[in-house]
Amino acid sequence: MAFLAGAVFAVGFICLLFIIRLYYIVKNGSNCKPGSKGPVAVLVVAGSGGHTTEILRLMESLSAAYTPRHYVIADTDRMSEEKICSFESSKQNSDSESQFSICRIPRSREVHQSWSSSVISTLQALRFSLPLVFRLRPDVVLCNGPGTCVPLCVAALLLGILGMKKVLIVYVESICRVQTLSLTGKILYPISDYFFVQWSSLRDKYPKSIFLGRIV
Repeated sequence: MAFLAGAVFAVGFICLLFIIRLYYIVKNGSNCKPGSKGPVAVLVVAGSGGHTTEILRLMESLSAAYTPRHYVIADTDRMSEEKICSFESSKQNSDSESQFSICRIPRSREVHQSWSSSVISTLQALRFSLPLVFRLRPDVVLCNGPGTCVPLCVAALLLGILGMKKVLIVYVESICRVQTLSLTGKILYPISDYFFVQWSSLRDKYPKSIFLGRIV
């Protein structure tokens, strides 16, 4: 009985430490300034269709300091790879040292997929995201809404919780979201270091968000 009580206490204490560490990482994340003394490794989450188009428009405004660039797409996404390669080819004309890679993980949720099966597919995506993020150790994760970014951001957050590296999570909500956040936005809003919205109506509802007008 004493052993069981001790085990419960130990588990509770570890959970408490985990929560405190999580709060510290989320609370102080924006104070971190990666790349102030060198290049910034950025992990870019590209979704199919409009998500990829918007994220590449964002990438156009980033300086050459953001390198290497690691693009992550779903394993069933064929179109995004072509768009990324085309974008990077044009970028190499002005940046001879351009470095990028394209990685694939299982898609978290397919269109019209049931919520119950989405939990399983997201856990499957997380299983691939953890070793990928731990291997790349980016300074910044940049994403704008595809479900694929959820397990990647969780893996990046865990990297900081474990004290291995603080990774800034930068989320840009789609221009299409005017009154409410997307499901991905609602999930990542509490843990993002910088959360950008493109409509003032969303800024009023979500005080942590940053409104700079239309970004893409």
